[in-house]
Amino acid sequence: MTTQPGFYIPHGGGPCFFMDDPQGMWTGMEAFLRGLSDTLPEAPRAILVVSAHWETDGFRFTAAERPPLVFDYYGFPPHTYELRYDVPGSPALAGRAASLLRDAGLAADVDAERGLDHGVFVPLLVAFPEATIPVVEMSLDRSLDPALHVAAGKALAPLREDGVLILGSGMSFHNMRAYGDPRATEPSHDFDRWLADAATQPGPARAAALDHWAQAPAGRFSHPREEHLIPMMVAAGTSENAGRRVYGQDVMRTAIAGFRFD
Repeated sequence: MTTQPGFYIPHGGGPCFFMDDPQGMWTGMEAFLRGLSDTLPEAPRAILVVSAHWETDGFRFTAAERPPLVFDYYGFPPHTYELRYDVPGSPALAGRAASLLRDAGLAADVDAERGLDHGVFVPLLVAFPEATIPVVEMSLDRSLDPALHVAAGKALAPLREDGVLILGSGMSFHNMRAYGDPRATEPSHDFDRWLADAATQPGPARAAALDHWAQAPAGRFSHPREEHLIPMMVAAGTSENAGRRVYGQDVMRTAIAGFRFD
């Protein structure tokens, strides 16, 4: 089985890719997600997605045979609550992932009831619309500790060698009050440049930099609360090699990026 990469991807705003978009705000991000599978060495055996929208005490993995969808967005058109992503789950992968974390001394368990939230099903509906590849969602630890999530990624790295694609799903800039404000553009680019520099360093240096993301230029401005950044830590932790920036665009007047870790 060919080793799959890890990615930190943007998942957009709510069900944005399935709504009218006359200004083309989401066109570039949608194109990036739609082309993601073409960049892979082969079709993944399964997909493990770390979502910004699920926080637990310790780590959790969805273990339903057919995970339902969690429509955890509000105030959008009625048709966006009728989206379907009838993808198979993988209790076996969920169990193995939890075991890998426990073997590394991290708290982890499976959840046979929990479904896939929009941080998972929205980008996957674009990237893998056929819904045939098994999907497992992973939660964030409620601490949002960067080093803990890098360690979790490191523990999960063997899954990549078994053909599992690991995606950290969030947004590299996530200040809801700043979106659309022209005053946010410059500081968002300051953080974006710092994040790209950190991501493209080898593993140990990258982990050290990411551990201090809040001290980066415009770090706290870009992430008043860091749940949309922390999925990157897991994806980055799965590799010791320098990462690559594979997506970059201004969306709502702010810099948004995506990264690949081979």
